[in-house]
Amino acid sequence: MTSVSKRFLYWVPRILAILFAVFVGIFALDVFGEHLPFWRLMLALSIHLMPTFVLLAVLILAWKWEWIGGVGYIALGVFYVCSFGGRFPLYTYVLIAGPVFLIGALFALNWILREKIQGSLRPAA
Repeated sequence: MTSVSKRFLYWVPRILAILFAVFVGIFALDVFGEHLPFWRLMLALSIHLMPTFVLLAVLILAWKWEWIGGVGYIALGVFYVCSFGGRFPLYTYVLIAGPVFLIGALFALNWILREKIQGSLRPAA
């Protein structure tokens, strides 16, 4: 593996996970259109942000232990498909579960190749 491909494989799942968490978090903004009192609005916002918090929690663990990212994101994708299977058109599952499966696969690949990747990312002594 070249140095560029090692860095690519290290950073891409992390960046994609952050971007996907932001994407999912944007859907929580719909609570502001409900004209709720302040405390009910904060409660509704925190409930709507729960999927984003779960995605970020898995990312925090995966940053150090890539296997948790591989297993965690793939499990979240399976959970989404099983929970909402048949309720929405196919493109909805591709848009939501597809990136989660991709991130999980990249973290799993990162874990499998971790010795090659992390060895080259450490500064020379």
